[in-house]
Order: sequence, then C-alpha cells, then structure tokens
Amino acid sequence: MIRFLAARLGGMVLVLLVVTFVTYAVFYLLPSGPAQLSCGRPCTPENLAVAREFMGFGKPWWQQFGDFLTGILAGRTFGTGGSAIACPAPCFGYSFQQNAPVVDLIGDRFPVTASIAVGAAVAWLLLGVATGVLSALKRGGPVDRIAMAGALAGVSAPTYLVGLLGILLFGFTLDVVPTHGYVPLAESPVDWAWHLVLPWLVLAFAHAAIYARLTRGQMIETLGEDFIRTARAKGLTERRVVGRHALRNVLLPVVTLFGIDLGGLLGGAVITERVFGMPGLGTLMIDAVHELDLPLLLGCTLFAAFLIVLANFAVDLLYGLLDPRARLT
Repeated sequence: MIRFLAARLGGMVLVLLVVTFVTYAVFYLLPSGPAQLSCGRPCTPENLAVAREFMGFGKPWWQQFGDFLTGILAGRTFGTGGSAIACPAPCFGYSFQQNAPVVDLIGDRFPVTASIAVGAAVAWLLLGVATGVLSALKRGGPVDRIAMAGALAGVSAPTYLVGLLGILLFGFTLDVVPTHGYVPLAESPVDWAWHLVLPWLVLAFAHAAIYARLTRGQMIETLGEDFIRTARAKGLTERRVVGRHALRNVLLPVVTLFGIDLGGLLGGAVITERVFGMPGLGTLMIDAVHELDLPLLLGCTLFAAFLIVLANFAVDLLYGLLDPRARLT
C-alpha cells in the first residue's frame, strides 16, 4: 500500500509540474505578457523595461520559471526598495490591477465555489446512484422508463437553461427559494443552505442524469456475472447480493467520474455562478479575462488544475480501498 501511495503521489507531483510549466509559458512567456499589459498607454520602451524589471521578467525564461516555483513554496518579492511588493507563500502571482496576492483573491472566492460544488456533488451522487440501481432492478418496467426519460432530459438540457427555468419556476412563480446571492456559512447556516438550494438542485439534475445512466448500465452488466449467480445460489438475500456484492463493483467507474466532476467543479462553476449571481472562482476567472489580469488568470488556472489532480489522486486511493487489485498497478 505504501508503494502504491508513493507511486500515485509521485505521478501527481509530475503532472502538476508539467501543467504549471505549460500554463506559465502560455501566460507569461509570450510577447504580450503582464508587463506589456501593465505598461500603460502610450507604452514607451523605457516604461516597458521598468515594468519588466519590476515584475521579474528581465531574466532568462528558466530563471523566471524557477522564481515562480520558489515563490509558491517560499514567497517572493516584486521590485526593490520602498516600492517593493511582498507576496507571501504560497505565491501564485500578484494581481497588480487589484493590488493583492492572487492566493488572497482565490481564498476569498473559494468558499462560495466549494459550497456549491460539494453540496451539489453529494446530491447528484446519491440521486444518480440510487436511480440507476433502482432502474436496473426494475429493468423494462414503468419505473425504469420514467427514470431513463428523466435522465435523458437531464443530459440533453444545458445547465444555464435548467438554471433559468428553476429561477422562473421556484424563484418568481412559486417564490419559495432565493434566486441569487450568497450568505457565508459562518454568518447564518440556515440562510447559507437556503440560498444554495436552487444551485444544488440545478447541478444535481444535470449530473445525476449521467450517473443514473452509468450506474444502470454497470448494474445490469454486474448482475449477470457468475459471482452474483453464485451468491444467490448460496441463499443470500437480494438486498445483500445487490448492496454488498454488486454495488461495490458498480461504484468503481462511478468513483472515477465523480472525482473528475467534483475536481472540475471546485475549480469554478462558471455558468452556475453567473446564473445565480454568486461571487465564486468562476466569476473571478471571467472578471480576470475581461480585465486582462494575467497573473490572476494564471493563478486561478493553476488552482483549478491542482484541484483536478488532487481529486484524481483521491480517486486512486478509493480505488485501492474498493479493489485491492488496483494496488498492484
């Protein structure tokens, strides 16, 4: 198990290094980098040289990248003398347009995105798996047809359309839930959950449809395996056959998909945040694009990549627990 964890951890670090270098090269090593954008207009060669020197772009590219990696671990300082700006570790860059370290800006917005993502993920996982198992057990019956029709609607409908319809129905017509805004958990847990009910339901409807179809297909296939017939021949109850033997095998591909979806959603639920007016990471990234704030956009991109890689690492660990054979790979 230790060797399994070490191999997965080493792979995670390698992937993060590659992603960091590629992302840094795209945002910082192009001619129209942060220094060019911060130079002002008219941007004289003298002003551009001062901006590049202040931001640390006067060095060879490998030293720039080394300084960026060092800043993540130990922090860094931009400029010298009285005008120097300190960026404490972990320094993913400094937004000169907002005069704040990128990590601080991400930290202010991440609780909003995490609240949306985690709550919705729990809802769609439970709803999708339960619906898929029920459809497989009632294969061909009315329950199966209704569930798969709903799943088809969830897969086909765009998230923004489902969100707008939810706002129209539950927010304006029935007036039972808030349609926009975010209340911090520490301020009021009840209002926090109440403002998130509609975003959770919208994301759960869209994602649970995929999980229901996947679970149904896997469950039907698993129920036809020899070990299931053997378990039934031994006299085990149907509940034990399904819950202890079949479901454990069905959960392997579900766990993989769940890790990818949750990691991606933690990096920013752009459409959902925009529709419901919630100031999360997705909104922060869109604002960075509009303002051409490259340091902030780079930091958000790297943070989202880190969450996806971390989610995949967690999936590998769950694989090792659910299926001991995975530890041998």
